[in-house]
Amino acid sequence: MAADSGTGAERLAALADERVDHRFKGLPPDADGLTVGELAAQRRNLFSGGFTTPVLALSAERLDHNLRLMETYSVRHGLTFAPHGKTSMAPQLFQRQIEHGAWGITLAVPHQVRVARAFGVQRVFLANEVVDAAALKWVSSQLDADPGFRFVCYVDSVRGVELMDSALRGAVRPVDVVVELAAGEGARTGVRTEAECAAVADAVAGVDTLRLVGVAGYEGEVPDADSERVRGWLRRLVALAVDFDKDGRFDGLEEIVVSAGGSAWFDAVADVFAGIPELSLPVLKLLRSGAYVSHDDGHYRKITPFNRVPEEGALQPAFRLWAQVVSRPSAEQAFTNAGKRDAAYDLDLPEVQVVRSDAGSDERSADGIAVTGLSDQHAWIRTDEGVELQVGDWMGMGLSHPCTSFDKWELIPVVEQDGTVVDYIRTYF
Repeated sequence: MAADSGTGAERLAALADERVDHRFKGLPPDADGLTVGELAAQRRNLFSGGFTTPVLALSAERLDHNLRLMETYSVRHGLTFAPHGKTSMAPQLFQRQIEHGAWGITLAVPHQVRVARAFGVQRVFLANEVVDAAALKWVSSQLDADPGFRFVCYVDSVRGVELMDSALRGAVRPVDVVVELAAGEGARTGVRTEAECAAVADAVAGVDTLRLVGVAGYEGEVPDADSERVRGWLRRLVALAVDFDKDGRFDGLEEIVVSAGGSAWFDAVADVFAGIPELSLPVLKLLRSGAYVSHDDGHYRKITPFNRVPEEGALQPAFRLWAQVVSRPSAEQAFTNAGKRDAAYDLDLPEVQVVRSDAGSDERSADGIAVTGLSDQHAWIRTDEGVELQVGDWMGMGLSHPCTSFDKWELIPVVEQDGTVVDYIRTYF
């Protein structure tokens, strides 16, 4: 498949034509030479179909549940949804998110936009300021070549506006930008004060290459975040949009973009955005939460807003990493063949959930078994007294932090509850 040929739909379809080989961890050695589509059509069983450990699997049922839940949540709260694609960097999942009502895909850096565009994504929200001249020229070429392509990115400085303008001179279409309001002193990117926001907006108004279309930010960076502080910052963001509108900064647009929303406080975003007053134009209330697609068994399980509003539903962790016990040096210790190269470990260690005596056996509880550390290719396992565990056992582990789980695997089996592998998700990091 040539990187510069075919439509987005054709490229998505062509993923099934990629050949299975040594590049892809965990896949059956005897599948080498088959296409991904041919292997999927065989509907092999993850545990008895020749897959090697370690192997990461996505639950088909839980993935579908999460896609449907956030679609329903967004509609219920009058939010437009642009899930953050940096979580998975999987064009097949981008497409499924769009099929489940997503307005477009949020991304973080220009390379990710190139991936999305290669697979036909027509609306991109880039939650960052772009000052790379080569990247800006490429974005401009995409806008000029495709009237249906919508691209919005942050600006957070007058200097950034100057650099963007310099790179974009001669463009046919201006680049749409939103002023990023910082989440507070000591937070990450963004303009610190409303007066500085106005100065950045003035700078945008002074060039022909950019068009101010709204305001945005990330409430997950609010220092010492709690419900009150997060809602206070969100109200500041809304007030900034109101003030900009009163000043006529959005004249000539079709809509005003107001955007926020990570995976920890989207309930607060829904509440505050519901109170946005009537402005001179319709408001695109853009939510950007991304980790929901696979959810997790660690950090996001603890912080998801659905813990606070259980009547709205619950996300389901869709990842499970399977590894084998390769050493049992004592009654209290064991080692598996999955480590830092296979499992996310930046927020929480993997959680041992189930054990199989062999690939074909039933699952049993993993009570009394815990991961205490990771080496590059080993997990350090502690076992309580009397726990049954031996070399060769398969160990199923839940993972924390989807963003650093997806990026360790280029081709991920999608597995039904009975172990049947029905699809493979290709990632591009």
